[in-house]
Amino acid sequence: MIPANSKRINQTVEFDFLAVDGFIGNIMDAQALSTALEIGLIDCLLREGSAPEGSLARQLGADEKGMGLLLELLGANRVVEKSKGTVRLSSAFVHVLPYRDLLEVKLEIANLAAHDILDHCSDLICRPRDFAKKAGFYRLFSGDGCASSREEALHGAKRWMRITTVLTKYESRACLKNFDFSPYEYMLDIGGNSGEFVLRICRDYPHIYATVFDLPLICEIGADHVQREPEAARISFVPGNALTDILPGGFDIVSFKSMLHDWPESEAGEIIANAAHCLKPGGTMLIFERSPMEVGDAVLPYSLIPFLHFFRGYRLPDFYAGCLRDLGFRDIKIRKIELDMTFVLVTGSKACDQDKVM
Repeated sequence: MIPANSKRINQTVEFDFLAVDGFIGNIMDAQALSTALEIGLIDCLLREGSAPEGSLARQLGADEKGMGLLLELLGANRVVEKSKGTVRLSSAFVHVLPYRDLLEVKLEIANLAAHDILDHCSDLICRPRDFAKKAGFYRLFSGDGCASSREEALHGAKRWMRITTVLTKYESRACLKNFDFSPYEYMLDIGGNSGEFVLRICRDYPHIYATVFDLPLICEIGADHVQREPEAARISFVPGNALTDILPGGFDIVSFKSMLHDWPESEAGEIIANAAHCLKPGGTMLIFERSPMEVGDAVLPYSLIPFLHFFRGYRLPDFYAGCLRDLGFRDIKIRKIELDMTFVLVTGSKACDQDKVM
């Protein structure tokens, strides 16, 4: 479910980082804030505390009317406050600046995705295959192999992996809050991208050794991402294709984080079945995914526009629970977690005699 009245998200919520969405409520909020970050207005006010409105225009290369409009828009969005001709950042906005990387990524992807919705919304609704061909934002994440050189492929992969890494940095907090990893020692994260998910887990659980399984180029970039971290010695990368290749085995827990929605149901079920072979008897499979978008009476915030591109892939948790049940898993649990959207955490234990029947 999309949080109601998302622009006024209570900043005392358990996951404070959710408050960034409150500053990306509509297109003008997003554009004004993006401009303020781009021209250095936010950093200027951070350095100086407050500044006369007129001096900001001169410092930052804007005319007075342009700066006046920008500050009015930022004021309406609670980013700045004006008093007696001076401007300062609001306390509400200062509160979210520790999550600036998330704020900037969400602004970036919302602005990229908005072009697709403005130009091709009818295709999104009626002709999804046509939309997939036209949508520039979708191609950024598709990994469609159209790069003309290794350098181009590397550049493209690094760009979208930077985005998914920042999202995972914060979304993983909810998984760690709602699941106890302490009983496990050897973990496999399938489609683990940059390794950010297992990095966060290894940081909280120093006895865990984690393996990321993903495509070769992704593993290369991921290994570089974690190599300078203290946990790097406990994180390894194995390249391959989760649908067609033999997966490594002998793990206590196998996870999927925001990966299975990229696949149609039949292939997703097959990947889950393949992953079951990776588990030791009694081991746990963990699936952490977005649930279907339910707008209800809320106004869809601009910050969620990027996720419209993938709305057909978001599934009810019953699908994942059914896959595990069909594979003979036991103690299947479903948890719903409210972040910017509803996430589902589905877990199940592999039966001790399961390898004999699979």
